[in-house]
Amino acid sequence: MTLNFADKPRFAITTPLYYVNGLPHIGSAYTTIAADVVARFYRLMGHSVLMITGTDEHGQKIQRTAEERGVSPQAHCDEFVAGFEHLWELLNISCDRFIRTTADRHQVIVNEFFQRVWERGDIYQGQQQGWYCVSCEEFKEERDLLTDQRCPIHTKQQVEWRDESNYFFKLSKYQDQLEQLYADRPDFIQPESRRNEVLSFVKQGLQDFSISRINLDWGFPVPTDPGHTLYVWFDALLGYITALQDPSDPPSLAAATAEWWPINVHLIGKDILRFHAVYWPAMLMSAGLPVPGRVFGHGFLTKDGQKMGKSQGNTLDPLALVHRYGPDAVRYYFMREIEFGKDGDFNETRFINVLNADLANDLGNLLNRTLKMAARYCEDRVPVIDPEAIPLDHPLAALGRSLGETVAEAYTHLAFSQGCTAILALVQASNKFLDDQAPWSLYKQGKQAETEAVLYAVLESVRQAAYLLSPVVPSLSNQIYTQLGFAVDFNQKDIGQQLSYGDHAAWGYLPPGQPLGVASPVFQRLELPELVASP
Repeated sequence: MTLNFADKPRFAITTPLYYVNGLPHIGSAYTTIAADVVARFYRLMGHSVLMITGTDEHGQKIQRTAEERGVSPQAHCDEFVAGFEHLWELLNISCDRFIRTTADRHQVIVNEFFQRVWERGDIYQGQQQGWYCVSCEEFKEERDLLTDQRCPIHTKQQVEWRDESNYFFKLSKYQDQLEQLYADRPDFIQPESRRNEVLSFVKQGLQDFSISRINLDWGFPVPTDPGHTLYVWFDALLGYITALQDPSDPPSLAAATAEWWPINVHLIGKDILRFHAVYWPAMLMSAGLPVPGRVFGHGFLTKDGQKMGKSQGNTLDPLALVHRYGPDAVRYYFMREIEFGKDGDFNETRFINVLNADLANDLGNLLNRTLKMAARYCEDRVPVIDPEAIPLDHPLAALGRSLGETVAEAYTHLAFSQGCTAILALVQASNKFLDDQAPWSLYKQGKQAETEAVLYAVLESVRQAAYLLSPVVPSLSNQIYTQLGFAVDFNQKDIGQQLSYGDHAAWGYLPPGQPLGVASPVFQRLELPELVASP
């Protein structure tokens, strides 16, 4: 999907609202990092951006877990929400709104939305029978169950048989409209594999789904029948709308959807695809609201080629990973090494090798040695070279001149790995160019002009790479820009006004004669933690 950035439209992106039945796992971190990279990229392009994340805090699973722990559901939620907020801070996540579905203002939005759908005649009372997975908070079709009535997602958990009076949403009424949506907007569900999954599901025929539960206290009551509690998914999806409105303003559905709706991208894991690509657009159609721009369902993560799980003893704690290696290392590996949209694997040895090769050696060492030569040969200043005079066929300029557009296309399509690969190709070419040209030798021969030309080209390539990598590794990019003599912070929300993409993404921007900072390593080499010997 090609976007026209000329008029700089508003851009809004969401992560899922994470269920607080436990502390955040690496999958939650993966989605949030990706959303943050997209948000930072659009800010770099000069757009007004709203990045939304938050927590889904209602439902039977929360209530049962809180009871098992001997605490109130609210106390349970408060504790685990703090864990999410702490991890996002450590990962340098630049979210603009953090919404909690237990917020009073959220209930106002939920009630107004329910009323619209109710008045449309799309809610009715009926009997619900079927197998229910508490962990999924979802009824399961028998054909999808594993042996012994086990959930296909929570494979060690048996589903429960339910037979109760519920309120239903007329999903079946929107069968044709949904199929038309998918036909008119083939990029609505991405990637293509996820789109095909949804098309196959919808073609089987849609059934109305329950939007209330009985014998459940932890949730919002149904406005028309307080004896029923609203289904957690009906409540949670509306958190995306609640988050659009400034928390200090009186909540209202009309106000919340006036400025930022529809969301441009919902970024989710593939396990919650149906809720976002089928149920959610149908609910919005019923309420008379436009549907989002894109729903992107990424793949699952494995560790050392194996599915992660507590029972397998191979979970990957994102908090420990960040504490051990730093946020930029974690952000870079998952964006660089995994093709977004497909399943991906974490291996610690591979992680360290990739980070050392790309950031410590190729990029960091290149900057360090080139800066030291510039200090020695050019009086601690950017070589005084006219970038316009550099020939078009210059090996680095030839790569750099199209790089900004290539990377923008990659970020726009959420092809993070492709973008990082293209940027590193320039860095690797710069290392080869530096070695081939040997400016230290040119300097000894008294070839000052030739020496400065080589150093300028390499420093400029490092600068361009740092700028284009800043959505992924903002702290690293800050260090590089500082050492190149710029006073800037890539974490600023108005970064696109400070460092316009049109200027800084282009090769040849580095100001000749600009004083340089002190050379120091921008990324320390990583080492595998020592294995603790068994007693």
